[in-house]
Amino acid sequence: MNETKRFRETDADIAQAAEILRHGGTVALPTETVYGLGANAMDPSAVAKIFAAKERPNWDPLIVHVSDETMLHRVVREVSPAGQKLMDAFWPGPLTLLLPKSDAVPESVTAGRSLVGVRMPRHRVMLRVIREAGVPVAAPSANRFGRTSPTTAAHVLEDLDGRMDAIVDGGATEVGVESTVVDPSQSPMVVYRPGAVTLEMLQAATGIPAVLFDPPATQQQPESLPSPGVGIRHYAPRARLLLVKDEAALAETVKSLAPERVGVLLPAGWRPVGEVFHWGNTPEEMAQRLFAGMRELDARGVTVIVCPLPGEEGVGAALLDRLRKASRTS
Repeated sequence: MNETKRFRETDADIAQAAEILRHGGTVALPTETVYGLGANAMDPSAVAKIFAAKERPNWDPLIVHVSDETMLHRVVREVSPAGQKLMDAFWPGPLTLLLPKSDAVPESVTAGRSLVGVRMPRHRVMLRVIREAGVPVAAPSANRFGRTSPTTAAHVLEDLDGRMDAIVDGGATEVGVESTVVDPSQSPMVVYRPGAVTLEMLQAATGIPAVLFDPPATQQQPESLPSPGVGIRHYAPRARLLLVKDEAALAETVKSLAPERVGVLLPAGWRPVGEVFHWGNTPEEMAQRLFAGMRELDARGVTVIVCPLPGEEGVGAALLDRLRKASRTS
């Protein structure tokens, strides 16, 4: 592939990015969660370019992004009452719904499943490009498969420069972790991937209980996954990642790892040890800085990253999900 074109948030650049998508190309785009590698979701050849660029296995389904409800109904056959309540409450925003797919959606997008993950992002750049292109955009995270998700254009180029047609630089992402993925047709609703829209928020909007998907302890290469974001090893930095329960365990673990070069994702107010990345004060700030922190510590050349486990409440569930998957060795 030729050198990746670099675009900014100008009318001319947005128009060029949209034209690339309409003609079957790939464009990395910012969303409020992470950067996604986008292609026309209705074009099987374009979708295949996503899998090739990311080296993503074909059993891992993609999320389709839409700009309005008219476009949504090109992608899905129907929306359940609970799904409509969630759309009303959280779209545009970081929530993906698993809905019955229309016949127009290629099988490769859903890994042969009957449900398609779909969301309406709230990032101004992503929405402008989708509207200008006039096509639904399939867009998983814009990184090599299994690697740390990108929250800046520089992160995307680190992994995919020369493997996509263009990138639109929209600055650092706001949320920092991928969208919540939920199947609203079940009761209780199944959350396949936690995110900024929490279980408590889902339940409050619908009156229906929500539970986290319980993945198998081991995962062979499946025919297809039930949802985007449920692979049991994902989001991994180059350094190995160790998780600890509290500040005392953090200090003891760093000391025990000598003479390795140790990086630390350090919460605000904790005593510095090792090669520190100042992680933040609140769960929301930690989510926004999680992947950037892993990438920065990798860039500093650490061989191991030590990270304390956050609480399970609210966005903490999303942090736990990403950290546990990133720390798995198989």
